[in-house]
Amino acid sequence: MIRYKFSRTLNKEFSAEIKQRVNEYFKKNQIRKTGGGTALFKAFFALSVYLIPFVLILSGVIQSTPLMFLLWMLMGAGMAFIGTSVMHDALHGSLSNNKLINKLLGLTAPLMGVDGKLWQYQHNVLHHTYTNIEHADEDIQPRYVLRFTPNQPRRWFHRYQHLYAPILYSISTIQWVAVKDFIKVFTYKKKELIKSNKEVVTRLTKVAIGKAFYIGIFLVLPIVVLNQPVWLTISMFVVMHMVAGVLLSLIFQPAHVVPTSDFIMQDEQLIQENWSVHQILTTSNFAMRNKVLSYFIGGLNFQVEHHLFPNICHIHYPEISKIIQKTTEKYKLPYFYEKSFRSALKSHFKLLKTLGRQDELKIDYELRMAA
Repeated sequence: MIRYKFSRTLNKEFSAEIKQRVNEYFKKNQIRKTGGGTALFKAFFALSVYLIPFVLILSGVIQSTPLMFLLWMLMGAGMAFIGTSVMHDALHGSLSNNKLINKLLGLTAPLMGVDGKLWQYQHNVLHHTYTNIEHADEDIQPRYVLRFTPNQPRRWFHRYQHLYAPILYSISTIQWVAVKDFIKVFTYKKKELIKSNKEVVTRLTKVAIGKAFYIGIFLVLPIVVLNQPVWLTISMFVVMHMVAGVLLSLIFQPAHVVPTSDFIMQDEQLIQENWSVHQILTTSNFAMRNKVLSYFIGGLNFQVEHHLFPNICHIHYPEISKIIQKTTEKYKLPYFYEKSFRSALKSHFKLLKTLGRQDELKIDYELRMAA
């Protein structure tokens, strides 16, 4: 893997000023960059949405099959709620000022069948550092059946990817639970994020224990306890993951795989742009005035703010977005956003359709600046 570096001379004034302005905001208002009590209450709420339906299911008080399916679907929504509002910030170290609390709430990852450490490698290290850079950012890596960037080979069936993508999104968390973490251990050994064979064995052991715990609690236990056919319980478990997979994919994809985004393909180590500006050119916000949506997706509709300041809790994004918009305007830099979640989804699927029918993308930079 190429260890890309970003220019330290281009747009360095912008990078320095935006950091200074955001830091001054927290200092002036005498508030921490972490979440505090507000974020901790949300963590409790999100865990309740996930676990209370599960307790009701196991208790046997619910006998109606349709209602059981609804409870499993609610658990899927709860899983997405935890992933965006609790696990995400905890593993970024921004949920609480107390490192122990971040570590404990980071354990929500195994509650969803995910290995937190491997998630940090993929998300915190690779995605945040090398956003939309081919062969480095795994969020856009070729999945064969999906083409996310113009730098990836186009196949005949990609012509229909905007139609079948939601089906693949729906199985994304099932894939993660079943095989993805095991594969990642060996991938990250090759990329030298995992340093030694001993660490490989240790991580594989932890992954296996975590998966066994998750499958044992959330699948085997219901099979044993519930007085219903095994296939029905498995179906409900799968439906839960389909809900979570679709929700998480549709939250994250409109942030980077949209028509305004830059997609970088190069062999040279030096990226010809400042890191902060690179984040702006590869990221887009959506539905910034929708407070309800923002609450339930952990502020991830403010992806520009999150990528520039991943160490700041999402509850602060609406305020610091005002600072970032003013600063980008001053330096004549774009600030991409869609007015609604619906328009963001429309843009994402529009790009998928275009990528399925064109080898290259021709994007007018002036139009991007006006976005």
